[in-house]
Amino acid sequence: MEADAAAAPEGLSSEDAARRLARDGPNRLPDAGRRRWRRIAADAAREPMYLLLAGAAVLYLLLGEPREGAFLLGMVCLMLCMTLFQEGRTERALQALRDLSSPNALVWRDGRVQRVPATALVEGDVVELGEGDRVPADGLLLSAAGLLVDESLLTGESVPVGKLAAPQGSAPAAPGGADLPWVYSGTLVVQGHGLARISATGIRSEIGRIGAALGHIEPPRGRLQRETTLLARRFALLGAVVSLSLVLLLVARGGDWLQALLAGIALSMSMLPEEFPVILTVFPAIGAWRLARQQVLTRRLAAIEILGSTSVLCVDKTGTLTENRMAVAALWRDGVPHEPAAGVPMPALHRELLAYALRASRELGSDPMEAAFWRLAADALPDGGATPRGWSLVHEYGLTPQRPALVHIWDRGDGTGLAAAKGAPEAIAAMCRTDEARRNAVLGAAARMAGAGLRVLAVARAPAGGGPWPDDPAGFGFELLGLAALADPLRQDIPDAVAACREAGLRIVMITGDHPQTASAIARQAGLGGGEVLTGAQIESLDGEALARRLDGVDVCARIAPQQKLRIVQALQRNGAVVAMTGDGVNDAPALRAANVGVAMGRRGTDVAREAAELTLLDDRFASLVEAIASGRRIFGNMRKSMCYVMAMHVPIAGMALLPVLLGWPVLLYPLHIVFLELVIDPACSLAFENEPAEPDMMRRPPRALDDALFGREAILGAVAQGTWVLALLTLLYAWALSQLPEAEARAVAFAGLILCSLALLLSNRQQGGVRGTLRTANPVFWTIAGVALLLLALAVFTPPAASMLLLAPPAPAMLGVAGLTAMLALAGLELRKLRLARRR
Repeated sequence: MEADAAAAPEGLSSEDAARRLARDGPNRLPDAGRRRWRRIAADAAREPMYLLLAGAAVLYLLLGEPREGAFLLGMVCLMLCMTLFQEGRTERALQALRDLSSPNALVWRDGRVQRVPATALVEGDVVELGEGDRVPADGLLLSAAGLLVDESLLTGESVPVGKLAAPQGSAPAAPGGADLPWVYSGTLVVQGHGLARISATGIRSEIGRIGAALGHIEPPRGRLQRETTLLARRFALLGAVVSLSLVLLLVARGGDWLQALLAGIALSMSMLPEEFPVILTVFPAIGAWRLARQQVLTRRLAAIEILGSTSVLCVDKTGTLTENRMAVAALWRDGVPHEPAAGVPMPALHRELLAYALRASRELGSDPMEAAFWRLAADALPDGGATPRGWSLVHEYGLTPQRPALVHIWDRGDGTGLAAAKGAPEAIAAMCRTDEARRNAVLGAAARMAGAGLRVLAVARAPAGGGPWPDDPAGFGFELLGLAALADPLRQDIPDAVAACREAGLRIVMITGDHPQTASAIARQAGLGGGEVLTGAQIESLDGEALARRLDGVDVCARIAPQQKLRIVQALQRNGAVVAMTGDGVNDAPALRAANVGVAMGRRGTDVAREAAELTLLDDRFASLVEAIASGRRIFGNMRKSMCYVMAMHVPIAGMALLPVLLGWPVLLYPLHIVFLELVIDPACSLAFENEPAEPDMMRRPPRALDDALFGREAILGAVAQGTWVLALLTLLYAWALSQLPEAEARAVAFAGLILCSLALLLSNRQQGGVRGTLRTANPVFWTIAGVALLLLALAVFTPPAASMLLLAPPAPAMLGVAGLTAMLALAGLELRKLRLARRR
């Protein structure tokens, strides 16, 4: 398609845009995905734990104990407030992620192009559209060059439609028609570029009118949610059966049925692991928020689970391993090299080469190589490389996988035309009518430059008539002018990041479209190793199985077409690898979607790539991805620790609610006691473990298997073993206390032992190492929880009103010392078990 050159638009002024934004509101659809506090409270109130608490409060009122019933209702409110706090924190983190993931737009304001959030667009704004962008609002095209738009979101038709500009205006039309000048919010630019004036935003856009809110699609439940929901249901069913049996047993023994029902409710509450949903909600959401602060945006929380299993990183070179800060390092023409430098005049031969490179570049493009040409022209050419007066761009041949070259056709205003081309040396040489000796000389010079780690482009020119234009630009009969070599230095933090990956058992495969020698030079600088280089041409000759075998010893894939990235990812996965893949273009989307974790570039990436990926690197740094993998391992490990602690702690709670009754001893735990314990367990499992630092050797361990369950059979047995050890000690403690003290004091000693043992379990599960190392590991939240728990215990035992409600009496300090000694013995046993397991490993 053709594109007429147009003067740069001024767009709106900032003041006018602000007035229109205040009048029309932000450019977004109503957000129904955010849960307000009323909905959070209503959802929480339907949880079994709160229903059991409310039932217990009613029973206390029926027993004629209004103080206990009121206190229990107060505890219900307190726990509900804690839930609101935790869920609110989660919602704030998720909202922060939504704000971060809001797309940006290139808009003309105050006579210059600016990048602003799409939500700030208003009617009348002029926006730049490019390949891979999501159209931010409905608009009329002022200019278009080869623009193809996927409007399937609105029409259901998967074939992209072409667009034509209508600078003087056009009647509004429905989506779906070809060669129309209208673009619509939410649709995707799959090819070309253009300029559009916004005509409708937010709910006034086409997508707003038909109510198609993209963010309202509920994602499928993840594997972790399914596993833990099944586990919680099994415990709930077991708790119901055991509790009913306990009630029947107490009534059969002649006990009061209301007291028996209270004991049964306490047992049900003790066996219900209602903390599991809290863990599954809080950890990924807060973890994703922490990742966002490290410049890694998590679009799908399930990706955090997979990060810890990643075994292969497939990464781009440009902008990921390198700084994506291109500068022209050398120009080569007719065997004569020239290295641009400040104050050194450029020979006329090379000035002409640079001028034709500019004619094959987009002046407003975001390509870093084209930007490098324009920067050099500003210093080296008298007119700064400006388009000659009277010239106009009339046609463009865009880059394709088969022809990595960009060709511009110019009308010089005097009845003649000119074609300028730049691209990969092999592709440009194939388009040129050049003798073999010159072709070999040019390609040899390109190979030498590439061997020095430079990115090399060839430049060519040809006369062009007035059209029609050939389908293949090679028909112009280009003349090969010379080469331009660009340098993109390696990021300073790459060698350390690569070394950290190797230590963590992660394999890195660099995938690039560059010359093999350029790619090898950068790989050596990055420390990727001396593995084999595999080229796109070689991949074409291999089937899936052969490619999987060939990739075993490969560190670098060069001259790779975007569609070949998908084959590389699938081949690695066929070998059992868990693949994280970086990408930035429209054609990268299939590979990003196929990878176990797709990683899009935030700065140079397209909207299509970002939507296909699970993660977005906001700063495009490879080191940020390595930090994300470390964070993913920490989050997964802390989730497992938290669930292990919850499971282990519920064993002694359930046991001490059941065993005394079975043994004919006085009941130890009533609903009030369970509420007290929940005040310790809930913040411990969510806040203390979520804030726990990573294990010191976490990034020296190999990746875990992808099918390694968060809380599998081994973890469950380990938690039950911990809980059983603590239960045995507490049973002995209660038996001894009953033989030495009155019932209320004995209950106080055993209850204090239970609280202290919960802290021992919490301390032991924080880190896999010994308790000394754990105590040296900073976690102020743990110490806060421990201090609050001890304070509440002191108030419960020594404050008469609280002690009376909890059926406790203050024992002698020496007796409480026995409870502390029991907790220390519990901690010693837990640490011995960890030591034995460490020796096995």
